[in-house]
Amino acid sequence: MPLNEDRGIVLVVDDSPDTLRMLTDALEDAGMTVLVALEGKQALAIGEKITPDIILMDAVMPSIDGFETCRRIKRNKRLAHVPVIFMTGLSDTRDIVKGLEAGGVDYVTKPIVPDELLARIRVHLANARLTHSARVALDAAGRHLLAIDASGRVLWATPQAAKLLERAFNDFHGEGYMLPAAVQNWLERRTHASLKSVADEISLEPNSSSCKLRLSHVGQPAPNELLLRMIEGGVEDDNLVLEIKLELTPREAEVLMWVARGKSNRDIAEILKLSPRTVNKHLEQVYAKLGVENRASAAALAVRTLGAG
Repeated sequence: MPLNEDRGIVLVVDDSPDTLRMLTDALEDAGMTVLVALEGKQALAIGEKITPDIILMDAVMPSIDGFETCRRIKRNKRLAHVPVIFMTGLSDTRDIVKGLEAGGVDYVTKPIVPDELLARIRVHLANARLTHSARVALDAAGRHLLAIDASGRVLWATPQAAKLLERAFNDFHGEGYMLPAAVQNWLERRTHASLKSVADEISLEPNSSSCKLRLSHVGQPAPNELLLRMIEGGVEDDNLVLEIKLELTPREAEVLMWVARGKSNRDIAEILKLSPRTVNKHLEQVYAKLGVENRASAAALAVRTLGAG
């Protein structure tokens, strides 16, 4: 039974001819196209010419071991999304952790059971393709989005977000970059405090004073992955955009901004130190000027206006 309909490409990196022969037979029988490398350097050279769908990596090899080879693969932007499954005779937990920290997504112990390996490949191929497709769609849409782990380390960023980070931080180097301590403290507070008591966004303090950035929490697609939207400029800048483009008064733009952030009239009243009735009056004016009938439509229009800006 074929592993997938489009004959995915698997790169097998192992210095054992017997292991290579066994894996090649099993993978080709499952409908895969197999590339073979006998050492880490050869695997890196193949990766410069062909992007595989998944990589099976022997942990212990002469010259460059599998761990270092994996780290180098993950530093290559074209290959960073490719899942790496380690194959190892090492059963020590420290070696398993070492493989995962190097960028591997899974491991199998030798002697390898082909059916078990194929099952793992199916899962990781499906996950990788879904993730990669989603990121390609986000990149094409021009979204300023990035994902970080709970410690504040960048997992991935769309090209637009990466450009902003490069402008803001001279030492930004892409995936693996650790955001400033203020972001880590913000994440810590969001984890251990009531979300209502912690802001949904944080301002960054970049090296360049001319580049103001904010990070806004979007969601949590995975247990250790936080999705953030990057916004250039301060809150006042966004208010001014709404004020000018939608022909609102400063106070109307301010109220609309908080509506777009999902705040209730009572919350907005507390933030702006107004009465809920006054907030409602402002919203009525906003609806009339925008030609919408409810807060959901007004919020959607505000988001589109800021995105276009």
